[in-house]
Amino acid sequence: MTTHAPQAARSVTLPGSLDEAVAVLAATPAAVPVAGGTDLMTSVNSGQLRPAALVGLSRISEIRGWQYQDGHALLGAGLTHARMGRPDFAALIPALAAAARAAGPPQIRNAGTLGGNIATGAPTGDALPVLAALEATVVLAGPGGSRREIPVSHLLAGMEMLAAGELIGYVRVPILHAPQVFLKATGRTGPGRATASIALVLDPARRGVRCAVGAVAPMPLRPLDAEQWIGRLIDWDGSRTVVPEALTAFGEYVAAACIPDAAPTEGGAPQPLPPAVLHLRRTVAVLARRALGRALS
Repeated sequence: MTTHAPQAARSVTLPGSLDEAVAVLAATPAAVPVAGGTDLMTSVNSGQLRPAALVGLSRISEIRGWQYQDGHALLGAGLTHARMGRPDFAALIPALAAAARAAGPPQIRNAGTLGGNIATGAPTGDALPVLAALEATVVLAGPGGSRREIPVSHLLAGMEMLAAGELIGYVRVPILHAPQVFLKATGRTGPGRATASIALVLDPARRGVRCAVGAVAPMPLRPLDAEQWIGRLIDWDGSRTVVPEALTAFGEYVAAACIPDAAPTEGGAPQPLPPAVLHLRRTVAVLARRALGRALS
């Protein structure tokens, strides 16, 4: 915490294990967990959030690494963006590593964590469309050593919520052994918040393409019809190529699904999209086309 915070927390606890952290949260409902603090402390310093207590997660070593488990990677929620951006992790989950490297300047990447990205749920969170495209799940740690697993997309959409005393412990991601791409557009040169982002992965086992678009809505969007359409056009038994026209059409399909046309007027006449929205739709189309082209190449 900084000295100019509007109101300091009355207590700060630094547990050494995941279950200990859960016990503290269960005993102190007003406590707020903090890992990197890149989003939380911004809210504290601006006066938007005044936690009565903080539970620091930086000393919990069990959630700061990863392991292989039944064809999946079990990622600790405490993994930093900087750690996920390294070559060994990139060989495991390339799209998530690319998103981690694009998360911001070094000070943000060194502090920000995977679990924090999910818990904050900011639309511009770079890891979120990747996790949605990979159909990842989160393992929630609860009181008494309990564990339950839910899709990341359910948590982000509010279909399922964290119960009292629960904490994001791990993220389970399938290892596909196939091309993955993450791309994003920002409003300026260099690291910055995404105006639009896209994660695209090939799934040869299911002969499918999975795609998620971030930053254009409160949660990542999956253009399922576009995925199924392009999946039927790919020669999965051969060179995995499509004609250039299909790449362009896929980009337009994804963009129209995520940023639909405006509702018609009372007279039935089509209503044009505002220039800014139209530009955003074109940006999504370009990102989707480029992501698919890179994955297939």
